[in-house]
Amino acid sequence: MEGSMLMVHRGSRKLGRPELNVIATPEGTDTHRPVAHCSIVEALLEALAFRHISVVRDEYAVSPDGMKMFGVLDLETTFDDCRFSIGIRNSHDKSLRLAMTVGYRVMVCDNMAFWGDFTPVLAKHTRRFSLTDSLSIGVDRMQRNFEPLRGQVEAWKQNQLSDDSAKLVIYRAFIEGELEVPKHLLRRVHELYFQLATPELAPRTMWSLTNAFTSAFKNLDPIPQFNATAKLARFLESPSGVAL
Repeated sequence: MEGSMLMVHRGSRKLGRPELNVIATPEGTDTHRPVAHCSIVEALLEALAFRHISVVRDEYAVSPDGMKMFGVLDLETTFDDCRFSIGIRNSHDKSLRLAMTVGYRVMVCDNMAFWGDFTPVLAKHTRRFSLTDSLSIGVDRMQRNFEPLRGQVEAWKQNQLSDDSAKLVIYRAFIEGELEVPKHLLRRVHELYFQLATPELAPRTMWSLTNAFTSAFKNLDPIPQFNATAKLARFLESPSGVAL
């Protein structure tokens, strides 16, 4: 079970859905109306249920002061030993805009990954802000990305890598700093890909390398883990990140 939950270190907090209810929401102003984290999640669950999309597991992490919240909701729909998921973030202090992204959970190793960075659903929390409307638009946008995400995973599985190509991707990510992740994870990614891969992820493909990264990201605090996984796909798809 430890691998299935967001890891928590150095003051970040892992919460279940009921515990979000006790996170205080600051008083609003005329130009900024913070929305409670629990209200965001409840509205998202309602939007998913309206579209007959079931959530089989959800988990959340908040910053030590409770101002920032990230969550991932694993969906019932599966593909190729993966499960679609939706990531969501919110903040009370204007540091992050309410945003969502589509992702997946690899069932064999329970790795979490997002397909692209978080996309804001509205620019501001103002008096005219409609949470229901905004999340409905966001969910529709996420659904449109399901098939492209499925196609990307299949392409990664078919993309055979030489050892030199895999090492070059890792080098570009950490040494050249093209991926915004802590550099101390370099050795862990290398070990996971070249020495410790599970039989299902042993083939030398971009898919296996992707899972080496996301497995290493489990060692990060919850919020940095969300941010790292959201940036990974864009890096791998970039001309400098993709190994041919």
